[in-house]
Amino acid sequence: MENQESPEIIKQRLLYKGRKFNFDVNYLRLPNGVEGDWECIRHPGGALCIPVTSDGKLVLVKQYRFAIQGRILEFPAGTIEENENPADTVKREIEEETGYRANKWQKLGEFPLAPGYSDEFIYAFLAEDLEKLENPPAQDIDEDMETVLMTPQELEKAILEGEFIDAKSISSLFLAKPFLSRI
Repeated sequence: MENQESPEIIKQRLLYKGRKFNFDVNYLRLPNGVEGDWECIRHPGGALCIPVTSDGKLVLVKQYRFAIQGRILEFPAGTIEENENPADTVKREIEEETGYRANKWQKLGEFPLAPGYSDEFIYAFLAEDLEKLENPPAQDIDEDMETVLMTPQELEKAILEGEFIDAKSISSLFLAKPFLSRI
């Protein structure tokens, strides 16, 4: 990628400060001289894992998401808390959301979720050597989810058939494919 001049930030305004993200408007001057407002959701990032059972099943959650007014399949994930390492985030989330603990971890990569309007990055991990916890931590009070086990082939079929599956899970599945082929 060639080195290009960055836009000049002339003014920043925080319009909303929330518990999970902030929303601001930035007045920019682009290198070509064009000026205008650009909105941005400021998010601390998220961590996701693809848990794989000893028999090769993927552990997903099906949960209600208010923004789409429905249930969606996704891999366990959560928002990175202040000063938290993404690996610690996802280790906490897999236990809270699925009741499993992973003893083997592999970082798959990271990617921007929706760079057209947000600075959120997703950090993806593969979680293996799972054990079912006898007394898993309680789910967050604002979460309504159930655990779903699927083979990679069943998940790919669901994606192709248009079942509601979030983009971060689809992207992370793509990153995991080389590792899943050996399982």
